[in-house]
Amino acid sequence: MKDTAPPPAPAEAGWFNRTVAGAGLTSALGDFCYETTTVMLPGLLAVLGIPAAALGLIEGIADAVAAFTKMVSGYIADKLGHRKLLVLLGYALTPVGQACLALATGWPLILLGRVVSWFGKGLRGPLRDAIVIQAVCAATRGRAFGFHRAADTVGAVAGPLIGVALLGWAESLGWEDAAAPFRFVLWLSLIPGVLAVLAFLTLVDDPQQSPNPALKFFASLRGLPPQFKRYLGAVGLFGIGDFSHSLLILAATSLLTPALGVVQAAQVAGLLYVGRNLVQVAVSYPVGVLADRHGHRVVLIGGYALGALTALLLILAFALALDSVAFLALIFGVAGLYVAVQEALESTVTAEMVQPEALTLSYGALGTVNGVAKFISSASVGVLWTAVSPLAAFALAALCMAAGTAWLIRDQVGTPRMT
Repeated sequence: MKDTAPPPAPAEAGWFNRTVAGAGLTSALGDFCYETTTVMLPGLLAVLGIPAAALGLIEGIADAVAAFTKMVSGYIADKLGHRKLLVLLGYALTPVGQACLALATGWPLILLGRVVSWFGKGLRGPLRDAIVIQAVCAATRGRAFGFHRAADTVGAVAGPLIGVALLGWAESLGWEDAAAPFRFVLWLSLIPGVLAVLAFLTLVDDPQQSPNPALKFFASLRGLPPQFKRYLGAVGLFGIGDFSHSLLILAATSLLTPALGVVQAAQVAGLLYVGRNLVQVAVSYPVGVLADRHGHRVVLIGGYALGALTALLLILAFALALDSVAFLALIFGVAGLYVAVQEALESTVTAEMVQPEALTLSYGALGTVNGVAKFISSASVGVLWTAVSPLAAFALAALCMAAGTAWLIRDQVGTPRMT
């Protein structure tokens, strides 16, 4: 029988190549742009008088849009073979969304801006990940994705950190409009968003550009391996509890506002989020190395357990009305740990379960499950927070994340490691 195995990945001579480096730089610039928004948005909504329920619904709708876009983009890219072009379009939409947020005076334009940005995020995510994973060999996937996520998070650290500093400086200028300092920072964040597009255009090579015009969408979905479909169930259940970290920032802002006032509380919450991102930068590459040595699914289970712990710590903070910056820093640190594991390894576990020709579509399915779950999570946590209490909201999150962890453990038992 003729050997039809795919040719070795070009990265067998070394995983740190031009494509991995270029994708990392692009993601760093992209995260600089939209993570600045993540720390500005709760404060902007607070000064505009928009409640937590609206933030939860906005983030949930944006996540849902990104989710369905991921599925469609994976299918279109496999069918037409234009992955790089679609990734460029996805990155270009982020600064467009930022501009909508900077102009907003109420929730409708904020919703539009967030949807535009997250549509772009959904468009580029699976395709960029497929490009990166096909630029390295199987034995170094954890390292490559760990580096990529670390570089991605460097932007997520620099953007909010500079944004918080600029927010404090802008507020000292004495604007009559309380929202003006937030708008000022949002406008400046467009610059790295544009640079991200240029970086991907000039540095990243797509190692596979073969179109498949005969590809059938639903037939391809049905053909995905049963093991991968079970894995998606665990990811989805965990994701229903994995609320947007804009709500984590809002939680810190709410707990600190009585003592500090809303603007200073928003600044401190933004710095805590920067700390969360610093943790993610520090551990992303070691997480990848650990996963390459001991198994990606095993390490992912540990990350999921830390996600449940994050929600439990938030329950404790609200139950005791804690305004301790140190305790909140602990919560953000644990959140950084679990996000580092989740973002680095969900994609590599997927690559262990599916054939190379189904990889982009599988990433689309993974992104869709994650996005739908995040919509449910962010919307339900935000609504429960407003209608009942933060305790009820984060109790639901903890329960779902713990259940997703248990499902992944059950599926892992007796399953051989794949490479």
